[in-house]
Amino acid sequence: MRSDRYSRQSIFAGLGAEGQSKLSRARVAVIGLGALGTVIANNLCRAGIGFLRLVDRDYVEISNLQRQMLFTEEDAKEELPKAVAAGRHLAAVNSETVVEPLVADVNSGSVMALLSDVDLVLDGTDNFETRYLINEACHKLSLPWIYGGALAAEGGTMNILPEGPCFRCLSPEVPAPGSYQTCGTAGVLNMITGAVASLESAEAVKILTGSPAVSRAYFSLDIWRNTARYVEIARDPDCPVCARGEYEFLFRRQGSYSAALCGREAVQIAPPAGTKVDLPRLAEGLRQIGAVRLSPYMLSFTGGVAFNLFPDGRAIIKNARDEAAALSVYAEYIGL
Repeated sequence: MRSDRYSRQSIFAGLGAEGQSKLSRARVAVIGLGALGTVIANNLCRAGIGFLRLVDRDYVEISNLQRQMLFTEEDAKEELPKAVAAGRHLAAVNSETVVEPLVADVNSGSVMALLSDVDLVLDGTDNFETRYLINEACHKLSLPWIYGGALAAEGGTMNILPEGPCFRCLSPEVPAPGSYQTCGTAGVLNMITGAVASLESAEAVKILTGSPAVSRAYFSLDIWRNTARYVEIARDPDCPVCARGEYEFLFRRQGSYSAALCGREAVQIAPPAGTKVDLPRLAEGLRQIGAVRLSPYMLSFTGGVAFNLFPDGRAIIKNARDEAAALSVYAEYIGL
């Protein structure tokens, strides 16, 4: 470790040389490389985390650049997978941090392998179901994780520690689809995503270095109304996860599924876990009916319909009016 790279950080009394050394040995997974995840990954890479696993299923679009801090117009033009683009930029920032970008969907078939060899998980996702899944996987692994969310000008974060309370204590029931606003309906300021992500990053450093200052409360803030508050969350003695050890989302059978993507006229279609696609071979056929762009990470097709297809068989169907229409496109053009 170069002594000058972290000199302004390691002289901080709460960290010191010993704390900096702990960070250099730490292994962290960041799930979701959007508005929160890009700031978190950037902060932790520059802070000297030894290993960063960056997991995201999506690709860069021009509308991301307002708040997703690791991406450029060129990334959007090339439609690079977010994990790949983020990994490239961070590799140029700090060669001492091992960055592992994974273009992958976090689901019941993949989550344990993604999290089983790290010390801490940070939430950069945009949906509740993935958070419930992460919560169950981390509880089963006795692994700490940090929840974060932001919308419009409001946001909040909470450390979910193995001893509880867990995320299910904070949010007992999965909100019904359409019952809450999203970034596509309420918008989001990059200032609130940056603030929440920085709070998550700071708590990560505390947890990884064993600081006594680790927060045990839910912290929320509204940067438009200038309010902030801490809320103590009690462990639910009847919580299905941290009290009864029931894993509804983790043990859910993983088959084909579809999901609308937040704030976009796009739907992700995912085949069963373990699917593999020969992208070059499929590209040959698709070139007969439309425009194809092929990279090691993704096949992009435009020709009456538009979609991006990944090697694991996942596809993001663009301009899809609903999930049924997206499934029809998948069946007609990909047919796995």
